[in-house]
Amino acid sequence: MNYIRFSYTYDRDKLSTELKNVLQQDWSIHFNSKDFNGDWRSISLRSATGKSNDIYAQANVGYKDTPVLEMMPYVRGILDGWQCEKEAVRLLSLAPGSEIKPHKDMGCGYRDGNFRIHIPIITNPDVLFTVEDETLHLQAGECWYMDFSLTHSIVNHGNTARVHLIMDCIRNEWTDRLFAAQGFDLSEKEPSYDAATKARMIEELEKLDTDIARNIIASLKAAP
Repeated sequence: MNYIRFSYTYDRDKLSTELKNVLQQDWSIHFNSKDFNGDWRSISLRSATGKSNDIYAQANVGYKDTPVLEMMPYVRGILDGWQCEKEAVRLLSLAPGSEIKPHKDMGCGYRDGNFRIHIPIITNPDVLFTVEDETLHLQAGECWYMDFSLTHSIVNHGNTARVHLIMDCIRNEWTDRLFAAQGFDLSEKEPSYDAATKARMIEELEKLDTDIARNIIASLKAAP
């Protein structure tokens, strides 16, 4: 399952009303300049420093609410409704005629223990989100998970900006129940290796000459 559109929606009017004042703040150009064409900007609601212009997503740091979140009580309620730890929370705006190029965000899939939620606030019919080979249109107020460890891209061919609320969350038992209810397969899948990689692994394991190494070798040889 490369994505989930959750069955509930948020109030698009409340979201857009709260966004109006935030649009008057300073939004930083996105730091991944090689990954987009046009204008892609962000402002933080939670960041590592507690500053609204700190738009970096960092691992193993404590995140703090920013002054922008204080301007958005309805959004705060959305965050509180997700009963899991939140790391970076940002608003991202993609200007008309802009494109986020195909790329992967490694370690950003649910099975990795970290996942990203998108809630569109402002969009138009010509904003298209592609995950692997499937193209999606996300409506305002909807709530989506997508596996960003897969190849994904976004284009805005419309005449208005696209603004999403994006939450980086940490997997826990509550989110497992939520994802399972949406049909997500929580069973862990064994990694697969090509023949050359498998041969090299077996060669190195044979040098160890231990029971554990022999068990791993047997598993590798039995795997398709």
